[in-house]
Amino acid sequence: MKAWPKVALGELLRRADELAVVDPATEYHEVTVKLWGKGVVSRGKVLGSDVTSVRRVVRRDQLILSKIDARNGAIGLVPPELDGAIVSNDFPSFELRDPRRCDAAFMGWLVRSAPFAELCKAASEGTTNRVRIKEGRFLDQHLALPPLAEQHALVARLDALAAKTRQVEVHLDAVERDAEHLLALRFRDAIADAPLRPMAEVAPLIRREQSIEPDGCYPELGIRSFGKGSFHKQPLSGGEVGTKRLYRIEPGDLVFSNVFAWEGAIAIAQPEDTGRYGSHRFITCKVDPELTTAAFLRYYFLTTGGMLKIGEASPGGAGRNRTLGLNKLMAIEVPTPPLSTQQAFDRLQAEVVALKARHAAIREANAALLPATLERVFGADATGPAQ
Repeated sequence: MKAWPKVALGELLRRADELAVVDPATEYHEVTVKLWGKGVVSRGKVLGSDVTSVRRVVRRDQLILSKIDARNGAIGLVPPELDGAIVSNDFPSFELRDPRRCDAAFMGWLVRSAPFAELCKAASEGTTNRVRIKEGRFLDQHLALPPLAEQHALVARLDALAAKTRQVEVHLDAVERDAEHLLALRFRDAIADAPLRPMAEVAPLIRREQSIEPDGCYPELGIRSFGKGSFHKQPLSGGEVGTKRLYRIEPGDLVFSNVFAWEGAIAIAQPEDTGRYGSHRFITCKVDPELTTAAFLRYYFLTTGGMLKIGEASPGGAGRNRTLGLNKLMAIEVPTPPLSTQQAFDRLQAEVVALKARHAAIREANAALLPATLERVFGADATGPAQ
């Protein structure tokens, strides 16, 4: 790579300034650029009559960047489906001067690399929150340009690698969908003809109110919606708690957010949640271990049927106006097959959780593969001042 001659970007690119002639009755895609090389996408369609300022047209394979966020990797090629879309002056675009000298696909990969983001940082100036790329300085930056044949070979290599990483993601998604489908089928079989018992009987409400000391420290627990589990909030001092009532949460508790249970804010407190507290907004239930398990109940409540019952027990409008009532929750009847059946299902749930954990590690490594390759291909020697 060090042998490749360095050229100024201005030798390869020229500003594209096709003004948009907007028809009031036509809809147009508006373009935005994602950070960290994640692509050029539509931010939605706008009716021509709603366009009140000057817009430019962008064309396929033009290089487009965000003046504000180019230093954060907001730069890329316009995809075919956005040919003819419109942009504001915050998104300058450039066309290749000579495709026989620099291949568009090669440029598309190059601008996704970390070294190119550093190049954009070097071309930016301004104070905090007002840092913008300077086009003249940007076009004065240099990069190492291999011969066209080598550009094509690199593009083929990177395209193949990208295709393989997508295939890995598709495979992992398919395996996880199959696992979730298997769980659903096993759960359906488990609850078929199972007796129904009220929550008050199988998992009654438990409140462990905590006395508040002014100099005490009280770390709180939060619950994510859509069955995404618990998370840790910043600790509160006794003074910050004030008159708010806190309740101790213990591992194994089935916990509901009373304002967001209707969208799946239901979790089981984990061992790492020991010593955490929840306000009156968190409903904690302790299962009767001779009748049911917390994992089985949580799965049930996150099914369509379970969420329907939670919704019916959470009257009101959207958001915080929908509150899960304590008495209504305790009155919900849940399926209680034999405990051995529930435990067998829980073991299957645990296997699926372990599978997803392994997949998460694979996904992380897979996601890092392409950036690492770009770093090797377009290292620090590929950009910067001419030698």
